[in-house]
Amino acid sequence: MERQTSGIDYPLVSIISINYDHPEVTCKMLETLQRVSYPSIEVIIIDNNSPRDDPSMITKSHPWVKFIQLKENLGFAGANNIGIRMAKGKYILLLNNDTEVPEGFLEPLVDKMEADKLIAVVSPKIKFYYTPELLQYTGVPKFNKISARTIGHGFYKPDNGQFEKDSETHFAHGAAMLISMEAIKKVGLMADIFFLYYEEMDWCERFRKNGYKIFYVHNSLVYHKESVSTGKMSPLKAYYMNRARLLFLRRHVDRPLVFISIAYLLLISFPKNTFLPLIKGRPDLFNAYHKAVVWHLHHLNHDAVRVSPAFSHIDDIELETYLK
Repeated sequence: MERQTSGIDYPLVSIISINYDHPEVTCKMLETLQRVSYPSIEVIIIDNNSPRDDPSMITKSHPWVKFIQLKENLGFAGANNIGIRMAKGKYILLLNNDTEVPEGFLEPLVDKMEADKLIAVVSPKIKFYYTPELLQYTGVPKFNKISARTIGHGFYKPDNGQFEKDSETHFAHGAAMLISMEAIKKVGLMADIFFLYYEEMDWCERFRKNGYKIFYVHNSLVYHKESVSTGKMSPLKAYYMNRARLLFLRRHVDRPLVFISIAYLLLISFPKNTFLPLIKGRPDLFNAYHKAVVWHLHHLNHDAVRVSPAFSHIDDIELETYLK
């Protein structure tokens, strides 16, 4: 679907969302998108080769979306990169399929971007869908260069009106982030080597290093159900989260500090995270942590660890190589 209103300049926003099983969740998100007041959008749904649930219900219920079914799982970054390369918009909205949006959520995000060409990314206020009185995202400070972690402003706290002002932030939130296509063309696509987790933090670091700004926008709101595809504590999540955490440090912490960071993860953080699951009777999580470390040992000197894909449009012939 692409909607336009004549006489008023509304920059086209390409909304991209990834489906991986649970198509009914994606359909719920699309129902809310269908009611948004912003008049100039296109919606692209990428199915990441769902292994169990047939995604055909998405197009049956919402034939107005552009639907792409991939023949292999390219991860969060890889699948979004396909959508970005297909998109026509001045702005790209990456929106998790496990979100639901109010009618007027998009206008404040676009207005913020239009007001300052040095802003590359904005994210809205995000609340937990099942506990909407609690905040998930209102901006994030710099990460700790030793642990590669950071705690968002107001995370899991009641919304008492304490974040009712736009503010520059170090990171946007991958569940809902609006990005300038112009900035993407300059900085490049998401680093698909992450596959899952930390890829939006990596992207934000790259935008900032190229002179761009990132903002939290207080008067836009999105509700997030969180971890529908990967599970709240699954071996899949444990593996990719910890692999990505160390990968992020390797890409963005300079020597000699990076060696201290790696030592902290390998000697303190990872042992704690691996032996606690064993004590709790979760050998599957122990194996996931171990596998994450082994991946890095196998990729110590790989150039791909530090490379990010450049932007390029995708044509129909190239797209066919990805389609199921």
